[in-house]
Amino acid sequence: MDTSPGRLMLLDTASMYFRAFFGSPELLAPDGTNVNAVRGMLGYITFLVEQYRPSHLVCCWDEDWRPEWRVDLLPTYKAHRVVVPVAGAPDIEEVPDPLEAQVPIIREVLDAFGIAVVGASGYEADDVIGTLATGAGRPVDVVTGDRDLFQLVDDAAGVRVLYIGKGVGKHERVDEAWILEKYGVTSRQYADFATLRGDASDGLPGVKGVGEKTAATLLQRFGDIDGIVAAAADPASDLAPGPRLKIKEAADYLSVAPTVVAVARDIDLPRGDALALPSAPADPDALAELTVRWGLTSPVERLTGVIAG
Repeated sequence: MDTSPGRLMLLDTASMYFRAFFGSPELLAPDGTNVNAVRGMLGYITFLVEQYRPSHLVCCWDEDWRPEWRVDLLPTYKAHRVVVPVAGAPDIEEVPDPLEAQVPIIREVLDAFGIAVVGASGYEADDVIGTLATGAGRPVDVVTGDRDLFQLVDDAAGVRVLYIGKGVGKHERVDEAWILEKYGVTSRQYADFATLRGDASDGLPGVKGVGEKTAATLLQRFGDIDGIVAAAADPASDLAPGPRLKIKEAADYLSVAPTVVAVARDIDLPRGDALALPSAPADPDALAELTVRWGLTSPVERLTGVIAG
């Protein structure tokens, strides 16, 4: 068990409750409401706290899952996830109704426990994570199923990712060596790697004809996207004709996509004691009422016991 003192754990909350919803069978509350995501989320937090014993823990929240400033730069960004675009109205993410009904319950239970929930207007949870992980002054674990957050990994600063792509119980500890071995790039190059490769799940087209291997090779040779673009524009560079043409044809995309892919690191957010993991529920009466209403006795008891320990 990792018992490093003073550890900050940052949860990509939506990534986790989506995983809980789709990875668990229907579990019904007394009134018939499906609460599998609620129970799953509490179970995940219990597992992670028990294994890593963080002193501080934050459920990072999407206040804006598709920020307008990112869409202005790249209109395809997450466009396929919008339910029905309506002119002048905020974009609504396509979420299964049984999960959408559980998100407010998750928030209420977290609040009753006193677990910090942090979001920022105009930003995604990724940006909250990026900001809180930067200059934290303590070891940081980022829990996510989103590979884009590999860009935050920093051995010197003690920032690693607990990657839950294979499940929370089978998570992988991602450090700089892990990224280099798997992708052939450094963590500092990962955002450029993702930009070049593209990501259909986020509506990032990437550079046509450039996959992971080519993206890694280009970054190994030229360092970053600016270096690659400069090489493509330089007739004297030794960039082969095929990749040179592909980079030139993607010039408009490459001029904006790095800003879209890079997570924010400078939002004004609470820090310090406001993010401390409580040792007991902050509002026991509210938690007791929620526990009965939604049939959460077992997961609430387990989490209560773990944070008390």
